[in-house]
Amino acid sequence: MSVDAALQSAVSSIPQCVAAGYVDLVAGVLIGIKTLDAYPPELLDFLAVASADMFQGPNVAGIERAFDKARGMQGVSRHYFQEILVTSDHLVHVFLRSRKNQNHASCFVYRKSVSIGLAMTESRAAMHVIEAAA
Repeated sequence: MSVDAALQSAVSSIPQCVAAGYVDLVAGVLIGIKTLDAYPPELLDFLAVASADMFQGPNVAGIERAFDKARGMQGVSRHYFQEILVTSDHLVHVFLRSRKNQNHASCFVYRKSVSIGLAMTESRAAMHVIEAAA
Protein backbone atom coordinates (compact mmCIF):
# COMPACT_ATOMS: atom_id res chain seq x y z
CA MET A 1 0.00 0.00 0.00
CA SER A 2 1.26 3.50 -0.81
CA VAL A 3 1.29 6.43 1.62
CA ASP A 4 -1.49 8.08 -0.41
CA ALA A 5 -3.61 4.93 -0.21
CA ALA A 6 -3.00 4.66 3.55
CA LEU A 7 -4.04 8.30 4.04
CA GLN A 8 -7.13 7.82 1.88
CA SER A 9 -8.05 4.72 3.86
CA ALA A 10 -7.78 6.67 7.11
CA VAL A 11 -9.98 9.52 5.90
CA SER A 12 -12.61 7.21 4.43
CA SER A 13 -12.76 4.67 7.26
CA ILE A 14 -12.18 6.58 10.52
CA PRO A 15 -15.38 8.10 11.95
CA GLN A 16 -15.44 11.91 11.81
CA CYS A 17 -11.97 12.12 10.20
CA VAL A 18 -11.95 14.88 7.58
CA ALA A 19 -8.24 14.93 6.65
CA ALA A 20 -4.98 13.05 7.10
CA GLY A 21 -1.47 14.10 6.12
CA TYR A 22 2.08 12.80 6.37
CA VAL A 23 4.89 15.33 6.82
CA ASP A 24 8.67 15.37 6.47
CA LEU A 25 9.59 17.41 9.56
CA VAL A 26 13.14 18.20 8.41
CA ALA A 27 12.15 19.56 5.00
CA GLY A 28 8.84 20.95 6.26
CA VAL A 29 6.93 19.49 3.31
CA LEU A 30 3.93 17.25 2.87
CA ILE A 31 4.70 13.72 1.73
CA GLY A 32 1.00 13.13 1.20
CA ILE A 33 -2.42 14.46 2.16
CA LYS A 34 -6.03 13.40 1.71
CA THR A 35 -9.02 15.56 2.64
CA LEU A 36 -12.78 15.43 2.29
CA ASP A 37 -12.83 19.10 1.23
CA ALA A 38 -10.64 21.03 -1.18
CA TYR A 39 -8.14 23.38 0.47
CA PRO A 40 -5.79 25.89 -1.14
CA PRO A 41 -2.24 24.48 -1.64
CA GLU A 42 -0.71 27.31 0.43
CA LEU A 43 -2.82 26.29 3.43
CA LEU A 44 -1.67 22.68 3.09
CA ASP A 45 1.96 23.81 2.80
CA PHE A 46 1.46 25.82 6.00
CA LEU A 47 0.29 22.64 7.75
CA ALA A 48 3.63 20.99 6.94
CA VAL A 49 5.68 23.94 8.22
CA ALA A 50 3.54 24.26 11.37
CA SER A 51 3.90 20.54 12.09
CA ALA A 52 7.67 20.80 11.77
CA ASP A 53 7.70 23.80 14.10
CA MET A 54 5.54 22.06 16.73
CA PHE A 55 7.76 18.97 16.82
CA GLN A 56 11.22 20.38 16.11
CA GLY A 57 11.08 24.17 16.26
CA PRO A 58 13.75 26.13 18.15
CA ASN A 59 11.76 26.34 21.38
CA VAL A 60 10.96 22.62 21.33
CA ALA A 61 14.60 21.79 20.59
CA GLY A 62 15.61 23.97 23.53
CA ILE A 63 13.22 22.13 25.84
CA GLU A 64 14.60 18.78 24.65
CA ARG A 65 18.18 19.92 25.27
CA ALA A 66 17.20 21.11 28.77
CA PHE A 67 15.56 17.75 29.54
CA ASP A 68 18.66 15.91 28.27
CA LYS A 69 20.96 18.11 30.37
CA ALA A 70 18.83 17.63 33.49
CA ARG A 71 18.97 13.88 32.98
CA GLY A 72 22.70 13.82 32.24
CA MET A 73 22.10 12.81 28.63
CA GLN A 74 23.87 15.61 26.78
CA GLY A 75 24.70 14.85 23.16
CA VAL A 76 21.91 12.28 22.87
CA SER A 77 19.57 12.89 19.96
CA ARG A 78 16.15 12.26 21.47
CA HIS A 79 12.75 13.75 20.72
CA TYR A 80 10.41 13.98 23.69
CA PHE A 81 7.30 15.30 21.95
CA GLN A 82 5.62 12.28 20.33
CA GLU A 83 1.93 13.22 20.22
CA ILE A 84 0.23 16.60 20.17
CA LEU A 85 -3.51 17.23 20.41
CA VAL A 86 -4.86 20.60 19.25
CA THR A 87 -8.47 21.66 19.45
CA SER A 88 -9.92 24.63 17.57
CA ASP A 89 -13.42 26.07 17.26
CA HIS A 90 -14.61 23.37 14.88
CA LEU A 91 -11.90 20.71 14.63
CA VAL A 92 -9.60 18.40 16.58
CA HIS A 93 -6.08 17.86 15.22
CA VAL A 94 -3.98 14.87 16.29
CA PHE A 95 -0.27 15.06 15.43
CA LEU A 96 1.82 11.89 15.84
CA ARG A 97 5.57 11.60 15.37
CA SER A 98 6.54 8.44 13.50
CA ARG A 99 8.26 5.85 15.68
CA LYS A 100 9.78 4.32 12.55
CA ASN A 101 11.27 7.61 11.29
CA GLN A 102 11.48 10.38 13.90
CA ASN A 103 11.72 12.96 11.09
CA HIS A 104 8.18 12.19 9.90
CA ALA A 105 4.79 12.90 11.46
CA SER A 106 1.13 12.46 10.64
CA CYS A 107 -1.72 14.85 11.23
CA PHE A 108 -5.29 13.63 11.50
CA VAL A 109 -8.12 16.18 11.51
CA TYR A 110 -11.51 15.38 13.03
CA ARG A 111 -14.81 17.16 13.51
CA LYS A 112 -15.01 18.78 16.96
CA SER A 113 -17.71 16.33 18.07
CA VAL A 114 -15.30 13.36 17.93
CA SER A 115 -14.51 11.46 21.10
CA ILE A 116 -10.89 12.36 21.97
CA GLY A 117 -10.23 8.74 22.95
CA LEU A 118 -11.53 7.51 19.59
CA ALA A 119 -9.46 10.11 17.74
CA MET A 120 -6.27 9.09 19.55
CA THR A 121 -6.89 5.35 19.15
CA GLU A 122 -7.80 5.55 15.46
CA SER A 123 -4.92 7.94 14.70
CA ARG A 124 -2.40 5.61 16.31
CA ALA A 125 -3.77 2.60 14.40
CA ALA A 126 -3.70 4.51 11.10
CA MET A 127 -0.16 5.71 11.82
CA HIS A 128 1.06 2.09 11.87
CA VAL A 129 -0.41 1.57 8.38
CA ILE A 130 1.12 4.82 7.08
CA GLU A 131 4.54 3.95 8.53
CA ALA A 132 4.43 0.54 6.86
CA ALA A 133 3.66 2.23 3.54
CA ALA A 134 6.37 4.89 3.86
